Parts: sequence; C-alpha cells; structure tokens
Amino acid sequence: MATFYQFVYRGVHNMATYILVDTANTFFRARHVVRGDLDTKVGMALHITLAGVKKAWKDFNADHVVFCLEGRSWRKDFYEPYKANRKVARDALTPKEEEEDKAYWEAFDNLKEFMETRTNCTVLQHKQCEADDFIARWIQNHPDDEHVIISSDSDFYQLLTDKVTQYNGISNQHIKIDGVVNDRGKPVIDKKTKEAKLAPEPAFMLFEKCMRGDTSDNVFSAYPGVRTKGSKNKVGLAEAFEDRKSKGFAWNNLMLQRWVDHHGAEHRVLEDYQRNIQLCDLTAQPAEIKEKIMETVKANAVTKSVDQVGIRMLKFCNAWDMKKIADNIQSYAEPFQARYPQKQEINTYITPAPSGLST
Repeated sequence: MATFYQFVYRGVHNMATYILVDTANTFFRARHVVRGDLDTKVGMALHITLAGVKKAWKDFNADHVVFCLEGRSWRKDFYEPYKANRKVARDALTPKEEEEDKAYWEAFDNLKEFMETRTNCTVLQHKQCEADDFIARWIQNHPDDEHVIISSDSDFYQLLTDKVTQYNGISNQHIKIDGVVNDRGKPVIDKKTKEAKLAPEPAFMLFEKCMRGDTSDNVFSAYPGVRTKGSKNKVGLAEAFEDRKSKGFAWNNLMLQRWVDHHGAEHRVLEDYQRNIQLCDLTAQPAEIKEKIMETVKANAVTKSVDQVGIRMLKFCNAWDMKKIADNIQSYAEPFQARYPQKQEINTYITPAPSGLST
C-alpha cells in the first residue's frame, strides 16, 4: 500500500504564502523562447527565471521563495527505463548543441550557488531526489499555508487544492482547482472548444497518468490503448475510477486484464498500475526516500541571515549582463531578501496516512 508521511506540528502557526520554483523546468523552458547568440540566450534564460519569481512574488503577495532542484532520481533505480529517453536525446546532440548545453548548465549551477549563498531563499536538493519530490513534501510539511508552484509541468496538477495553485510563466496561466485564468485574472479560453478551460480534476488526472504512463519520462502504460470512457462490452478509465473505492465489477474488470508487450512478455494491468503509482504519485515514494526528503527539508527550512541581498544580486546581474534587472534592483531583490518565517517547530515524529491511489 502506498503511503505518505504527515509531519506533526506544535506551537503557534501563522499562515504564509510560499513560491515553490521548479527550478530546472523554469530555467530550461526559458531557453526555448529566446533568440540570439549563445551569450544572449543564456543571459535571457537567467533573466526570465528571476523575472518570473519577481512577478509571482508580487501577483500572489508571497512571503518566501523555495527553489527545488534535481538530483539523480531514485526512480531510475526503481524502474530502469525511467527517463532513459533523455540520455538518448543527449547522445544525439551535435557538437554545437553540446557546447550550448554545457553553457546553460554552467549558468544554472551559477544560479543555484547564488540562491544558496547570496539570498535568503530556501534551496532544496538531494542527490537521489527530484524537484517534484521536494515540492510535494514542502506542501505536506506546511498544510496550513498557501503555495504557488512555478512550473509548466502538468504533473503538479495532482497537488492542486484550495491552498495549492500552479503558475505557468511560459503561458502566463494560473491553474487553480476551480479554473484556469490568465495574468489579468480572466478565464483562459480553450482554443478547441472556444469555452473557458475546465478546472483540473487532480484525483482523476493522477489515476489516468498512472494508467496511461508518461511518454516524456519514459514510463510505460499499464494498459496500452485503454479508453477514457468504456463501451457496452469494455470498461474504461472513467468507470474504473468511479469504482475505485468499492472495488467492484468495473475496477476489477479493468485491473485484472492482461496484455502482451512487443517482447512477448505478459503484463497484468494491476501490477503495472501499482508500479506507476510509485513513479507518478508524488506522495508515494519509498519510505527510505521519504526520510531523505524529510531530512533535507528539515535541514533547509530555516531562517537564513544573508544581508545586503540587493548589492549581491546587483553583482550577479552585472556579471550576466542583466541590465533591466540591475536598473530595478530594489523591486527585483525583494523576494530574494525574504527570510523563511520560522513559525513552528517540526517534530521528527511522523505518522503514515493512505495515499489517494493506494490499492
């Protein structure tokens, strides 16, 4: 059974709003919207990242910024094909593309070092964990607070609640549990339906992801070709999802199906679905990984005392030729000056609670 850990709090708790930055997603997505020579593109990727944080800080009246970074994911050891497609893509890079990739990573490492040592932002990274793990854990660790996830990754839709929203800085869309709005607060119109975009359904979207897999992460489907809505003779995802609590005919009819892959190996849907829960459900990490995430969050959820952040940021901007930010350093520096509000003491005692997708 998949479980997650809930922290037990003591002491007075005053609500805060956190900006949770999916850092690599924000930085490397920016590279695809910039034209020019390599120096210009790298500088603009940094500029877009910092400007996105500043915009979110102002728009959502935030109190603290948390940068979440990648390590070598534990998922690669749990499931060998996980993100193996990324290595194939890297191996296919031309020498010019390799040079560009190296320059971006050097800039990214410089950005990380700046956030860690010259700002009061929280920075979370562990060699076995992904940014997604830290974002989910931070939210679980601060259940009474509000959170805005800065990312274009729809994987985070599963975390949406009345206290958790997502801001996509590439499309300037704010995804909420009750709808999708633009940066002016107006409903976003779906280009296909010409109607306002529907609000995400976190539980069903996660269930569907665990069934269909994730081609971008090389996670294979638990039931290739399964339909969302079933037919007279075949159960679909919608019917199985509705039956997930009682686990009656629709659930078992879908989960007990078997299929054969292109290597001739037979699969049972339920077994592959349970595997995909661990890979896709951001509350379903193995216990030892949860401990590492918890330890990293606890060690870094502290109030830093870096002074003269504006001056330090000015030097960073000048080094990367970010003139617009340098000329407006006071407003840009504000989110990076804000200290973590040490409002509660976190007990190390943790209690298990069932995940919404456990079986």
